Amino acid sequence: MPIQLSNATLPDLPEEVRRPGYDRAALSPGIVHIGLGNFHRAHQAWYLHRLMEQGKALDWAIMGAGVRPNDEAQRLKLAAQDYMTTLIELDPTGRSAEVVGSMIGYVPVEQGNGPLIAQMLDPAIRIVGLTVTEGGYYLDPATKRFDPEHPDIRHDIAHLDTPRTVFGAIVSALASRREAGTGPFTCLSCDNLPGNGRIMREVIVTLAQLADPELGAWIEANVTFPNSMVDCIVPATGPRELALVREFGIADQVPVTHENFRQWVIEDEFCAGRPPWEEVGATITDDVHDYEAMKLRILNGGHQVIAAPAEILGLETISQTMEHPLIRGLFRKIALEEVSPHLHAVPDMTPEAYVDLIDERFSNPAIADTVRRVAFDGSSRHTGAVVPGIHDAVKAGTPVSGLALSQALWARMCTGRRENGSTIEPNDPDWDDLQAVAQAAQDDPAAWLEQRHFYGSLADDPVFAPAFAAWLRQIWDEGTEAALRSYLT
Repeated sequence: MPIQLSNATLPDLPEEVRRPGYDRAALSPGIVHIGLGNFHRAHQAWYLHRLMEQGKALDWAIMGAGVRPNDEAQRLKLAAQDYMTTLIELDPTGRSAEVVGSMIGYVPVEQGNGPLIAQMLDPAIRIVGLTVTEGGYYLDPATKRFDPEHPDIRHDIAHLDTPRTVFGAIVSALASRREAGTGPFTCLSCDNLPGNGRIMREVIVTLAQLADPELGAWIEANVTFPNSMVDCIVPATGPRELALVREFGIADQVPVTHENFRQWVIEDEFCAGRPPWEEVGATITDDVHDYEAMKLRILNGGHQVIAAPAEILGLETISQTMEHPLIRGLFRKIALEEVSPHLHAVPDMTPEAYVDLIDERFSNPAIADTVRRVAFDGSSRHTGAVVPGIHDAVKAGTPVSGLALSQALWARMCTGRRENGSTIEPNDPDWDDLQAVAQAAQDDPAAWLEQRHFYGSLADDPVFAPAFAAWLRQIWDEGTEAALRSYLT
């Protein structure tokens, strides 16, 4: 029978399972991390765990947190196993399991976020981290700037003592720390946004200024918001993953599978100190931008490029998608010919070499990363990772045919119907609007680009707009594979 994961049972786990080699009772909190999904536990928590294995950063343990009602269910699952997670690495040559113990608690999730604010008031907390996805920053879709008119934000401005949002809770905690003289903490975004630290600064400083101008000025002067780039492919946990962890002899309610690759690039801007992450493989640099641009445009953008045709054709996983020669060809040609020319090399990696690396990672058959997970929230992910590359190419006068095809495929996907007639279930916060426009675009392709909050001036561009319209018409007239074949030949 599998062994229930807990502090007490760590010595009883199978020998092949790596488990914490440090005394978890000796850990003390230094980080509050909000958004305890699979990615954080496979990435940031793992880096800290590796430091603790060396006897370092023992006063930087993680207190988990969330602000959504379903986060409480996650908290209860983790609490039942002393906040540990089994990480299963899925390498094409084999798999291995490791128990990560760097998280030592999870703040109760309550309306008004009182427990979360109280935890951030602890002077020992020196970093507050965030993984709330690209769509969680209350950005205007047209400008990609913070929208202070959102009802939740307006509520927080007027009621900082009982905020609804994570950002309101952070501002409330910083206000109390300022009054108590316990000093600021660093706000560390780990989401896939270009300039994620800059965006987090704008959200928090603007909210604070609207609530209390003096508080806003204090935060702007004292709190730091380092930019960072995070990278690891981490599938969602479902029946397959739950069965897999049991094969290792462990009963874990929330295991995480991941690929055999991680990267973390961070600006060294920490107002209250930080763990020495560079000692376990993180890159500390003054310039995150080039790393970030390469990853967002080729990996995150590449995911969107291949997910739309895969969904239309009924493929289930990303590795299956890369086995389809036309879709793999689409990814490589767009990445090499239309995206890479606008990117810069980073130490030890050119854009062209990065395309090969991502090709290999997407093709990993051991990773059951679903097309549905990758395609989720395309309205944030296309506009954050694909559309900026289109603007760069248009501005430079370089080819955009494949990028136009990628948007036509997304429009076709958003009709909600595959080519085999089956239904594509809603998969975007704006699905109803996207579906209505996608259906209108079947007869009038320009209707899709008239979503100017996504495309801006691209709707009027004399090269991109006609290319998009031609591809969408061909997709409807001849099918997805015919359009892909035309592009590749």
